Amino acid sequence: MTKTTPISLTIAGSDSGGGAGIQADIKAMSANNVYAASVITAVTAQNTRSVSALHEIPAPIVAAQIDAVLSDLSVQSIKLGMLFSPQIIQAVAAALSAFRGAVVVDPVMIAKSGDALLQEDAVAALVADILPRADLLTPNLPEAARLLNQPEADSTDQMVTQARALLKMGPKAVLMKGGHSAGNICSDALVTAERVTWLSAPRIDTRNTHGTGCTYAAAIAAWLAHGKPLGAAVQAAHDYLHRAIIAADQLEIGTGHGPVHHFHAVWS
Repeated sequence: MTKTTPISLTIAGSDSGGGAGIQADIKAMSANNVYAASVITAVTAQNTRSVSALHEIPAPIVAAQIDAVLSDLSVQSIKLGMLFSPQIIQAVAAALSAFRGAVVVDPVMIAKSGDALLQEDAVAALVADILPRADLLTPNLPEAARLLNQPEADSTDQMVTQARALLKMGPKAVLMKGGHSAGNICSDALVTAERVTWLSAPRIDTRNTHGTGCTYAAAIAAWLAHGKPLGAAVQAAHDYLHRAIIAADQLEIGTGHGPVHHFHAVWS
């Protein structure tokens, strides 16, 4: 019997500094033993300090990339990151209409540097066209607040309340990421219609956290491609990301917010 190679597709923007976006996704998927394919939605001139330029890829080219991958590769999971514009969002939604694998949506809106990565008029399209297709939505606290037009959650109860409000927008599950919260423990809430599961870890004292959201979602998609159920995939990705953050200061990359160490288990 022929063994199936697990394949995951990332649809996101390119980060020329290599710490986030497509580059982080490919690294995270590869580090978790999955073949990574990619569709680029935008090209950014970016480093550890800022995004200095951004070029949107035309929506028909985005759609053509998706069709090229899905018509040939047996993709088990897809991770959506930076989609940038209503036109790209609509093209992605249409291109994925027949896809039957798992879809992880990381609603990328703002870079670590504070630069906008989603047009203001694209939020409604993201809610209408992408969230109902998501098996898992992975917002951080500012992203969840923006999607709901509410203040940021400042307690665990509010995190769960907002996650349940996001569930009503269509995703099958929501992972509320607590990285922006205060305290020595960082807690994420995986919320479905049936249960709430908390994943917690000590907060690491490092400035090198560029691309954590991309990495987390990509690693989840990788484990879903391996066939793990959602809860186990999120736990495996959570553990991987925590170790990557612990090892981040082993790297000397740039002078701003450096990346996590995606290959901490491989590099000597």
